[in-house]
Parts: sequence; C-alpha cells; structure tokens
Amino acid sequence: MDQYYNTLKALHLIFVITWFVGLFNIVRLFVYQIEAAEKPSPEKEILQKQFKIMTYRMWYIITWPSAILASFFAFWMLFFTAMGNAWLQMPWMHVKLGFVFVLYLYHAKCHQIFKQLQNNEVKYSSNYMRIWNEGATIILFAVVFLVVLKNAVNWIYGVIGIILFSSLIMLGFKFYKRIREKNQS
Repeated sequence: MDQYYNTLKALHLIFVITWFVGLFNIVRLFVYQIEAAEKPSPEKEILQKQFKIMTYRMWYIITWPSAILASFFAFWMLFFTAMGNAWLQMPWMHVKLGFVFVLYLYHAKCHQIFKQLQNNEVKYSSNYMRIWNEGATIILFAVVFLVVLKNAVNWIYGVIGIILFSSLIMLGFKFYKRIREKNQS
C-alpha cells in the first residue's frame, strides 16, 4: 500500500512542478506580449503573432494539463487512500488546501489575462505582470513550508521571507529600470 501511495505522490509532485513552471512562464510571456504591443509596426504584429502562439502552447499543452493532473492525483491520494484520510484530519492540511484554492483562483485569473491578450486586449502594464508573477511564488513557498514542516503556523515565516525577498527583487527591478532609462536618454 505504501508503494501505491508513494507512486501517486510522485506523480502529483511531478505535475505540481510542471504546473508552476507553466504559471511562472505564462506570466513572463504576458510581460513580453504586453511590451510587444507597444512596439512600432511591423515589429509589433510579428512579435504579437509569435507570442500568441507561444502562450497558447504553454497554456494548453503544459499549464492546463499539469493543473488537471496535479489535482487528479491529489484528490486520488486524499480521498481514496488510507494515508490521505489521515492527512485530512491535520490542521496544516486544511491551511494547505486553502492555499491550493488560492492557486486555483490565481490560475483562473491567468486564464482571463491569457484570453484578453489573445484578443489583443492589453489591460495591464508589463510592470503589473512582473509583480503578478510573484503571486505564484508566494503560494509555492507557503505550500512547500507547510508540507515540509507540517505545521499550520510555521508557514508564516516562509511567506514573510518570500515577501521580503520579492520586495528586494522589486526594488532591484526599479533600480535597474532607472539605470536603463538613464542610459537610453
């Protein structure tokens, strides 16, 4: 029975990883798509066409299937194995499932942005998308700390750490942007 559960867990982890890879990369492609919309013709049209193809493939070939398979194996582990029933009794698992729900919301919002950009509707700036990309990182940190520490409280330290780290990255980004703008002048 342990081998059966461990096989399910391995498959779940593989698809969680590829799901996050898809989420990280799709938002990065959104940044490039938004920046391409600001280019002059014909560069704009050439880049937009290419980025639409790339985002379509990333979204429907990697991200969506990974989300579905990660969820499938998670539900299988939780509801059809004895080990899963034990996990459902633990408070840290309830917090983890809350974060998974937030991840589904994040995924849904990414889908909405994907559809808008596929229709040439640019509603967000590239800087907004760079910040948006940190959302998946924060969820990932919180879930990993929860699963490793199996404590419903200690995950807070990991999330605070990643928020501070993200803030430093954003400050570095702003500093780099100022240098880049100064050099272009």
